[in-house]
Parts: sequence; C-alpha cells; structure tokens
Amino acid sequence: MKNIIFFFMLKFSLFSSSLTIGENAPEFSLKDQSGKIRRLSDYKGKKLVIYFFPKAFTPG
Repeated sequence: MKNIIFFFMLKFSLFSSSLTIGENAPEFSLKDQSGKIRRLSDYKGKKLVIYFFPKAFTPG
C-alpha cells in the first residue's frame, strides 16, 4: 500500500501542475483496504473525499 501511495504522490508531483478550483482531477486507481480496485471515474458526478491514513502500527 505504501508503494501505491508513494507512486500516486510522485506521479502528481512530477508529471502535473497543481489543480485549480473547478478543474477536473486526473484519472487514477488505487486498492482500498479490502483489496478492491477503486477508480476515480467510478465516482463521477458524486461528491468524494479521499483520505489517506497510515497502516496500523506504522509511523505517520
């Protein structure tokens, strides 16, 4: 999971400029805590809050 989050953060920081209000977020997919792949496009037209938290017993 840390590798996926690191890759996602690296992708955002190196290959894109910051988003402005009203601009669409780039498409991405991640595994959720149960291992299911979740895609940003699955939530199109819905309000969505993405919260990243550290795995149990890890620093952060």
